[in-house]
Amino acid sequence: MAVFTYSGRTRTGQTINGEMEAPNREAVVAQLRRQQVMATAVTPKARDIKVPGLGATVGDRDLAVVTRQLATMIDAGLPLVQCLDILAQQQEKKVFQKALHDIRMAVEGGATFSASLKRHPKIFSTLYTNMVEAGEAGGILDTILNRLAAYIEKAMALKKRVKTAMFYPSTIVTVAVVVVIFLLIYVIPTFEQLFAGFGATLPLPTVIVLEASRIVRSYILFIVAGLVVAVVGLRFYYRTPGGKMAIDRLLLRLPVFGPLIRKVAVAKFTRTLGTLVSSGVSILEGLDITARTAGNKVVEEAVLKARTTIAQGKTIAEPLQASGVFPLMVVQMIAVGEQTGALDRMLNKIADFYDEEVDVAVAGLTALLEPLLVIFLGVIIGGVVIAMYLPIFKLINVVGSK
Repeated sequence: MAVFTYSGRTRTGQTINGEMEAPNREAVVAQLRRQQVMATAVTPKARDIKVPGLGATVGDRDLAVVTRQLATMIDAGLPLVQCLDILAQQQEKKVFQKALHDIRMAVEGGATFSASLKRHPKIFSTLYTNMVEAGEAGGILDTILNRLAAYIEKAMALKKRVKTAMFYPSTIVTVAVVVVIFLLIYVIPTFEQLFAGFGATLPLPTVIVLEASRIVRSYILFIVAGLVVAVVGLRFYYRTPGGKMAIDRLLLRLPVFGPLIRKVAVAKFTRTLGTLVSSGVSILEGLDITARTAGNKVVEEAVLKARTTIAQGKTIAEPLQASGVFPLMVVQMIAVGEQTGALDRMLNKIADFYDEEVDVAVAGLTALLEPLLVIFLGVIIGGVVIAMYLPIFKLINVVGSK
């Protein structure tokens, strides 16, 4: 699909300009004709040169704000095309602005809103488009958009809490590694020259640190290259079905972080499925979407098994319990929700509960890690420093005894 810029005249003689994504020029002319616009000029747009990793992208916050604004305007009685036009004009990010403009043109041309959103899968997820489709079918698009905005905001808050929990220990460990490498490369060699004139046997800790310094200085490039290869290899392995399953299962079994990852997975699953079901999406479609957005292969497999049992006329609770991922309380609450016909409300209650559980787990993890990281820094950096001063202390004792 290419992007074309066009100029045209409406039936009233008004000149309009814009951009459209289409396979060729003829498709643009045909689309404009369906919109009762006579094309006067259609030219391919020059492609922008983009550097990977740079440039504005559409984030969750941008999507949540636009979704909330769109719901408000529709609830106020504004036509959808006008709403999209207003949102496109006020959008600062060019990528999002172009997407909204294209969606407006598609809706104006007779396409449904959900079908127009599916033209931009990098911005609007399957969950998003399916909920909008359900809202259009039920005539409650503004309600669905408000639910979507709330869902995105809660998902953002959950993600932020997890990142906060991971940031502190990863930063401390990174700083410790950098400091130790700096000591081994630039500081320890000075001590090595000093100890060479002692003519005495060095303590074992000092010998170990000096040898580590020689290894790092001699093979630093090979060590860095090996780490890069290991990380890249692990990423490739994680992209394979077997690798993803093995690593995700291992993450769930970690002694400190495993329970937090499990709680995040439960909160995300219940929030997503509860939002979909309450919006009118069928349970089978909802489970399929939830599995694809789970973020954990073990959870994904459990949800897909639940979908299979539902298709066979059975319950969701049994395969979820058999997976070993979901706590018994969650399984029992889902079973009660199925029996009472209030599955969506029960799922949302579970999600609210586990959002709070994640907060408690993050606070507990931070409180636990702070002393452990202090001990880690003391042992690693303090151990190196003490190992370097042991021969000096030994020399002082020898001189003092004489």
